[in-house]
Amino acid sequence: MHSEEFTFHGADGTRLAGRLDLPAGTPRATALFAHCFTCSKDFVASRRIAQGLVDNGIAVLRFDFTGLGHSEGEFANATFSSNVDDLAAAADALRARGTAPTLLVGHSLGGAAVIAAAPRIPEVKAVATINAPADPAHVVHQFHDRRAEIERDGEAEVSLAGRPFTIRKSFLDDVAANTLDDRLAGLHRALLVLHAPLDTTVGIENATRLFVGAKHPKSFVTLDGADHLLTRPTDAAYAATVIAAWASRYMPEAPAIPAPDSGVHVIESGTKGFLNTIAAPRDRSILADEPKSVGGTDRGLTPFELVGAGLGACTTMTMRMYANRKGWPAGAATAHVTWSQKDRYNSTFNRTITLSGDLTAEQRARLIEIADRCPVHRMLEGTITVETQIASDR
Repeated sequence: MHSEEFTFHGADGTRLAGRLDLPAGTPRATALFAHCFTCSKDFVASRRIAQGLVDNGIAVLRFDFTGLGHSEGEFANATFSSNVDDLAAAADALRARGTAPTLLVGHSLGGAAVIAAAPRIPEVKAVATINAPADPAHVVHQFHDRRAEIERDGEAEVSLAGRPFTIRKSFLDDVAANTLDDRLAGLHRALLVLHAPLDTTVGIENATRLFVGAKHPKSFVTLDGADHLLTRPTDAAYAATVIAAWASRYMPEAPAIPAPDSGVHVIESGTKGFLNTIAAPRDRSILADEPKSVGGTDRGLTPFELVGAGLGACTTMTMRMYANRKGWPAGAATAHVTWSQKDRYNSTFNRTITLSGDLTAEQRARLIEIADRCPVHRMLEGTITVETQIASDR
């Protein structure tokens, strides 16, 4: 999974840290992921769900809410409403990149947050929740024994998953004021509810409320045998696979990359950076890109590397064909290719060939001669003319 750092400013100006996970080639869609209460973008379930979505061609932005993980700010100042605001800010940042999210995915309290955030992100077509509470105030059960102290003193330190967190009365007031009933009824997006019947943190009755409260289209999938945090790798992978398959019904169809009968077809991604998909006959494709140092995403070979690769591959293939025809005991061959430019019109390719196998000196010398006869070598040394036409509008 290729990941890029993705930082942006939350609704209050706080710098939030995220990771944009990208599939090979052009993504089918972009998902925005909201992690569970007091978790982070790097929590094991967050990473596994993102990996599963990426494996199905969906790009994923996962980020740390205010005061968690690598994000700035104080967790004590965060509320459910501020988390929703941060999700909207994340969508704004993706939109500015040219990849606005069409899918929202939330785990636990993050599931409630994506339901609340969806109406603020017009591009969103589908929302998926995993072990989510039907009421944000449900999270208070995790520290109910300190609630009276928080109400009396304005704040208290509580232990959640073995870590200390400061919870303020403003958080209690905010979750009490934020219910999902009206937001579910007015969601106007497809909803998928995934829930583990054995979840002891957020009971299965929450899934029932979410499903009944939403209007169609809506779906429910049981995460049989899973726990609240999707501790088993297979549970997170299964959830991601189900979400990807379900969401595909509500995503715009990815433009087909035509496989040409001859030559290659190069398609630019249309987003920031220089990523290209190169389609070749027989349904073959590879990626071309530029390094991050010049504004690319470094997910494919550069154009010069592709030319060097063509020369190197043609070299070893030509030697192999000749050795096989002669019946010589040639082993694997390598061609290391580098290049330099004297000026914009004059370049030099430097090729170092390594031969293996029980070959005589005469056979090795002959194979080196044959290397100079490879078709790409001859093409590069000959006169090359490039003719360009503009395709007719479609």
